Amino acid sequence: MNVAAAPLTEKLARPAPPAPYGLLAELTHRCPLQCPYCSNPVALDRRDVELDTQSWLRVFSEAAKLGVLQVHLSGGEPTARRDLEVMIRHCVEVGIYTNLITAGVGVTPERLASISDAGIDHVQLSFQGADAPTTDRVSNFRGAHERKLAVAREVRRLGLPLTVNSVVHRANIEQIPAFIELALQLGAKRIEIAHAQYYGWALRNRGALMPTREQVFRALDVVEEARIRLKGQLAIDAVVPDYYAKYPKPCMNGWGRQSLNVTPSGKVLPCHAAETIPSLDFWNVREHSLQEIWVDSPAFNAFRGTDWMPELCRTCERKEVDWGGCRCQAMAIAGDAAATDPACHKSPLHADLLALAERDSHSRVNGYDYRRYLTERDG
Repeated sequence: MNVAAAPLTEKLARPAPPAPYGLLAELTHRCPLQCPYCSNPVALDRRDVELDTQSWLRVFSEAAKLGVLQVHLSGGEPTARRDLEVMIRHCVEVGIYTNLITAGVGVTPERLASISDAGIDHVQLSFQGADAPTTDRVSNFRGAHERKLAVAREVRRLGLPLTVNSVVHRANIEQIPAFIELALQLGAKRIEIAHAQYYGWALRNRGALMPTREQVFRALDVVEEARIRLKGQLAIDAVVPDYYAKYPKPCMNGWGRQSLNVTPSGKVLPCHAAETIPSLDFWNVREHSLQEIWVDSPAFNAFRGTDWMPELCRTCERKEVDWGGCRCQAMAIAGDAAATDPACHKSPLHADLLALAERDSHSRVNGYDYRRYLTERDG
């Protein structure tokens, strides 16, 4: 599907979308880890094309004016940006809640104190395993686990709220109880347990990452039991693996409905993996305001609402529950971003998706195709 810019008559007829409330700011693609499940694009933005400080400050001002309430400062590794504290202070000034998403391995106590002083509201810290051998193997970074533990303790010492992030797959899905216990020991108030999503780099490693159906449903039972047991003590958010689902997830709560992503080079995306859809034209904050992009850009309007849906989705009683599911997954599996999400049991490709999961979950692939991220040396 080749999506062109909408003519003026269509713009006038189209109702204005509701204001977004979340912005994912991918400040850089530089990162010290090499996680095989990485969902960043295969082609990374180099340091020399990253938005400069003033451009990011303008983006945050425009976001606040647009209605954004919270910004997630991410990457890559956002602390690789030496101007991070400047950005945090500016977000505070324009009234946006700030959440730092970090791997933690290169963050010193002094830098954390500086980030705290700048006014950061919340820290999310990723763990690739609940123990050192798993974290270090999955991230391909020796000593990563101990560094993360030290950062978590320092975050809590500074009085900052902490969320533990854990992407689960075949190598660590049995560690979910240990992940939950780790979050409690570190004083986190929230843990995010997200099954790997298979696009971009993660798609290359699906054969080594895919858990079995039995593992997945056992994990769901563990999570539900922990939610009941720890209610009021630890919030547990879980992202179910698409390949074993009956219904598709409402990706981003609907394409172009609630949030937007800005890449290191300034492209604005409706979701983190949207660049896997080659037909879409992503406008850049260097040429357009965030308001213009949110309302008028062809990429945001391509799958917004329900008019774009194929008949199977458009006549479904869940069309404004799932919002058509994941467009990137439809692209990856069906080869057509406008197709019914294969995760839906009504999709003609659903059986094929289950067969892929069954095959890969029993594969004997144990080694990873590690993601080589950009570092400071990459210019």
